[in-house]
Formats: sequence, C-alpha cells, structure tokens
Amino acid sequence: MKKTIVLLLTAVLTFCLTACNVNSDESTSSNAVQGSGGSVSTSLPDSTQEFSSDQSISSQQSTGENRILVAYFSWADNAVTEDDVDALTSPSVVAPGHVAQLASWIQEETGGDLFSIQVTEPYSSDWDECLDRANQERSENARLELTQNVENIESYDTIFLGYPNWWYGAPMALLSFIEQNDLSGKQVYLFCSHGTGGLAGSVDDIAEVLPESAQLSENVFDVYEEDASSSENEILNWLQELGY
Repeated sequence: MKKTIVLLLTAVLTFCLTACNVNSDESTSSNAVQGSGGSVSTSLPDSTQEFSSDQSISSQQSTGENRILVAYFSWADNAVTEDDVDALTSPSVVAPGHVAQLASWIQEETGGDLFSIQVTEPYSSDWDECLDRANQERSENARLELTQNVENIESYDTIFLGYPNWWYGAPMALLSFIEQNDLSGKQVYLFCSHGTGGLAGSVDDIAEVLPESAQLSENVFDVYEEDASSSENEILNWLQELGY
C-alpha cells in the first residue's frame, strides 16, 4: 500500500515538474517573440526618420537656389543731360524711364538682382537725335561697348530682359549685352515698353543672338509707353502667370 502511495506521489510530482517546464519554455518563447516585435517596432521610427532626413537633404541639393537677374536697357539711363534741349519741339528723356520702372517692379516681386545696361557713349536726350542714332546702329547691326557686364553671370538661372522698341526692333545695346554675357542654359523672359509699333521684330532680334541652350519664353510682357507707369498690376499678374 505504501509503495502504491509513493508511486502515485512520484507520478504527480513528475507531472507537475513537466508542466512547469513546458509553461516556462512557452513563456520564454513568447517573450522572445515580443522582444523581436519590440525591436522592430522601436527600430521602424528610427529607420523612417533617417530615410526622411536623407530624402530632405537630397531634395534640397537637387532643387538649390534659383538666382534671378533683372537686366534692362533704358534711354533714361543712357542719355546725356542737355539743359538747352527744347522739350516743346520733341520728346525729351525723363528719369526714371518706362523700362526702368517695369524692371524695378519685377525686381521687387522676384527678389532678383537689378542691372542697368549702359553704353560708354551716351545718347542724346533729344528724342529725334537719339532716334537717328538708333536707326543708324540698327542699319549697321552695330555692337556697342558697354560700361560693364555682369559678374558671375553663370550663377544666375533666370534672366528677365527689359527694353524699349527702338526703330521696330531691339536696341543694339541689348543685343550687345546678350552676346557679351553668356546666357547658355538660362530661362529668359522679356518685357518691353513700346509705341504704336508694338513688339515689332524685337523678339526675333533677341532670339537670333541668344545661345541655342537658352530657353526663351513665348510669354512676353509688353505695354504701351504711355501706360507703363500705371501698369504695376498688369506686370504682377504676368509674373504670377510665370510662377512668381
């Protein structure tokens, strides 16, 4: 009888110990899975943050800073002062010129750098005399000497070029500027002040001397000279169309 009781107790004890070991293994296995899941769970945010940071750096490096230059030619910036000019007989230059006013609005809106294209030999402040010279320069397809050119032109991505319509075309000084400053690969926008002749052949004149890699926009801003001083809203709308 005693042997039977001992055997029964031994069997019960063995069963309990086996059950405890099984539970212990399952608990250990369960903790291992949770630990692995915790590791994945905590590493995902770190990994995601690192990826996001790399993407941000890559995006900034690829986008860079778009530098803008607003270059313009204006009669007012290129005329000599003559006190004896009779303003009643012919138009006389008055500063700031129409194109200079347009350029200043563009510069203010875009935050670009402003550059006035100036020749070494100024024009007469009398319109008739100025027109005679402009006509002669155009007939000769002259290239004029400029007082200065743009430093580090290669650092600019976008160029706004402003000019008046002179004798049904672009001023030779503007063409001289384009040829003396490499605009290869630049995005180029034109703005023009004119009389009854409109843009005439000025856009074609400019397109002929631009490098092939320059991207000349077909969206040209032009305004009648008498309306130029009151065209701020119009030029701001134009800049908005261009994305500025």
